[in-house]
Amino acid sequence: MPRVLLAGESWVVHETHQKGFDTFTSTTFDTGADAFIKAAASQGIEVEQMYGHDVPARFPRTVEALSAYDVVIISDIGYNSFVLTPETWSKGERSANSLKALVEWTNAGGGLMMAGGYLSFQGINAVANFARSPLADVLPVTMLTCDDRIEAPEGAEVSVAQTDHPLSSLLQGAPHLLGYNEVHAKDDADVIATVGQDVLLATQSVGRGRSLAWSTDIGPHWCPQPFLDWDGFAPLVGGMLRWLAGEEIR
Repeated sequence: MPRVLLAGESWVVHETHQKGFDTFTSTTFDTGADAFIKAAASQGIEVEQMYGHDVPARFPRTVEALSAYDVVIISDIGYNSFVLTPETWSKGERSANSLKALVEWTNAGGGLMMAGGYLSFQGINAVANFARSPLADVLPVTMLTCDDRIEAPEGAEVSVAQTDHPLSSLLQGAPHLLGYNEVHAKDDADVIATVGQDVLLATQSVGRGRSLAWSTDIGPHWCPQPFLDWDGFAPLVGGMLRWLAGEEIR
């Protein structure tokens, strides 16, 4: 069974409630990974989620630490959370660059996935900023240097682009999506599926490892409930994770 770490895909919302002269605040925590984690579990794969607020301090910073996993997923959490460690941000001290370690780990045989979202690839207002990160060298896509979101509230059609890849059959009949990050496939990447006119799923061999780009969310809002309820969602999740781990796809 692949050992999988999912970093990100959580958020805190702090709201101000104004009622006439008076105000009060409320704070909530949420995660968008529940459906993805449940789908993986149904395929016999356990996914460990590291919430976004834990990433600066707890994300593995060495190849040795990353070797506890076969697959690492970065989802909806930006570049800053990996490089602004508590030591560097708060104390002005040097600290190991976890993204450089992640690149080395991938080349040595790891499976790296980036999933889309407002803080994936370049993201909203280009805040995610992965186009200027070490991960740009090992992902199967090139990224824009501006806000890369494509919003499609009317629905964007999913099409299979390559039929001989082991993942291609898992996207037949996929429902529409509501948006994605615009990315462009590298010359040596395999584009398995498109959304609208752009890349949805692309893969690449990286040294002894593998990388995969999934340009939309793994949960709402871009990946809407009909997609999550689709009977092909769980096999797709399991297939992507097993492909990244170098295992046979069921």
